[in-house]
Amino acid sequence: MQIPKQAFAFQTVGTPSECIQYGNGHINSTLLVTTDAGRKYILQKINKYVFKNPENVVANARGVTEFLREKTGDPNSALRYISDTTGKFCHCDDEGEYWRMYDFVEAICLEAPESPEDFYQSAVAFGTFQHQLSDYPVETLHEIIPNFHNTPDRYRQLKEAIAADAAGRKASVEAEIAFALSQEELGGTLQKMLEAGELPLRVTHNDTKLNNVLLDAEKRTALCVIDLDTVMPGLSAFDFGDSIRFGTATAKEDTVDLSTMRMDLELFEAYTKGFLTAATALTDKEVEVLPYGAMIMTLEVGVRFLTDYLMGDVYFRTHYPEQNLVRCRTQFALLKDMLTKREEMDRIVAKIAKEIRG
Repeated sequence: MQIPKQAFAFQTVGTPSECIQYGNGHINSTLLVTTDAGRKYILQKINKYVFKNPENVVANARGVTEFLREKTGDPNSALRYISDTTGKFCHCDDEGEYWRMYDFVEAICLEAPESPEDFYQSAVAFGTFQHQLSDYPVETLHEIIPNFHNTPDRYRQLKEAIAADAAGRKASVEAEIAFALSQEELGGTLQKMLEAGELPLRVTHNDTKLNNVLLDAEKRTALCVIDLDTVMPGLSAFDFGDSIRFGTATAKEDTVDLSTMRMDLELFEAYTKGFLTAATALTDKEVEVLPYGAMIMTLEVGVRFLTDYLMGDVYFRTHYPEQNLVRCRTQFALLKDMLTKREEMDRIVAKIAKEIRG
């Protein structure tokens, strides 16, 4: 494909000579750029509809990655961002679009765990991320998306979308709306605990899917965490929960056969062990509510897909008209399975916490 002019705005080693589409993210446009010197970089156009202040997105990511490299003394412990020719790490082009670039890391990036060990390693990566940033000044981070994991606020948005019915789709999703509203009390559990001071704010990743961890191609061990767009203050349970939502699911996010969608308890146990082994700074209460994180994140994402479907697909990238509805249904199916396994999830977390923390 043609190399975009924005690729030449950054201080790369060599001149960009090749460019291809990369990844399958829902939000940003991502390109893999290769220079005539053989160096590879990831170039991304930041979605301004989702991220209202792209400069803050990059500032948070840069702050965290520089902190991690300085703390660990390992230059490969976090992504390295590349500045443009003016020294800025967030480049604004002539059309007012924002771009950023970072080194491409040769590694494995999995869409789904190929073994419990792969999932365990991703847990170690996100648990380590949580632990190493436990003394980061969280108050200095920008709130990239206000109320991002404020589930009660997600319900407010859903109710507004139901009332507006902007895309004329409400009548076709009455069952999904009814289920979502029946779980509203569950959805508000962790937000209430945060507001009551029972849970601390942490530096959180907020998009802890398996495909946001890079694994060593030979050893299959965790290298670093990527996709830092939503790094901001949050709850540890939500980082844990999003990994469980994504990684323990026995079917893809857009599957149409809901009978295949369940939570794999073996993978849940593997992830819990890896996460708690690494995230040793968590309080006892934070550990106790980890299963709530899994259930609430699954519910919240389902609510977000449903809201976007009702609004006419304005947030998530879709490839066909019903895709957000399909995604919503898979999340709700996964949550229903989690609810039947709630006691087992509690038991697994308590057992592993006792083994690791005493």
